[in-house]
Amino acid sequence: MTALAGRLALVTGATRGIGAAAAAALSRAGARVVRVARAFPAGPDVRYLDLTCDLTDPVQVETLAARVIGVEGVPAVVVSNAGGFLLQPLERTTPADFDGQVALNLRGPFLLARAFLPVMRDVGTGSFISVGSVADHIGLPENAAYAASKYGLRGLHETLAAEYRGTGVRLTLISPGATDTAIWDPIQPEGRPGFPSRAAMLRPADVADAILFAATRPDHVHVDWIRLQPSGRAPPDFNHSDADA
Repeated sequence: MTALAGRLALVTGATRGIGAAAAAALSRAGARVVRVARAFPAGPDVRYLDLTCDLTDPVQVETLAARVIGVEGVPAVVVSNAGGFLLQPLERTTPADFDGQVALNLRGPFLLARAFLPVMRDVGTGSFISVGSVADHIGLPENAAYAASKYGLRGLHETLAAEYRGTGVRLTLISPGATDTAIWDPIQPEGRPGFPSRAAMLRPADVADAILFAATRPDHVHVDWIRLQPSGRAPPDFNHSDADA
């Protein structure tokens, strides 16, 4: 029996990429998984309970939390993964672009934390895992709005980790480098100087493995921050068709 067998896990942004891989990994580990997204593909997946939510809307997040806690119980694991990615020079980044990145990458995680962390503290256990980015600690060109939101997420994580220390609730930040998901489809990094090829990027499953590691440590172990970087070498079994699995 695994550490997560029968326990409840909630994953946001769970329909593709890192979120989909995290939901699958938690399910394989025996967890009952709630997937959260703005919309889901047609056809139910019997492995999961799927709930729609715009995580930037406080009313929808409160409704989500009431539904999950009231019917399914308090999650043992919350993976705050939903977000957006904008790669754009400063002069082409509008105030609306900036506000959109902050809403997706910082306001949403704040609302999710506010909805679930107090009840997790009340039961005295749980793991709240935020998915950040290499851009939450390294400044990179064309990342003004994205990095501002992700640096903010790291600040939120560090503050909440301090605030909830000793309560039994553990907060972890996962900061992956470039990961081969659909966000790269319009960017075509192979043709841009300074960008890794998609073949050399991390896979969503690599990040999911880190999420699962943090979620399954013994209760006395707190994994505060995990940083992942591509090694620069593609795995021998790499297949682009599996990039968002």
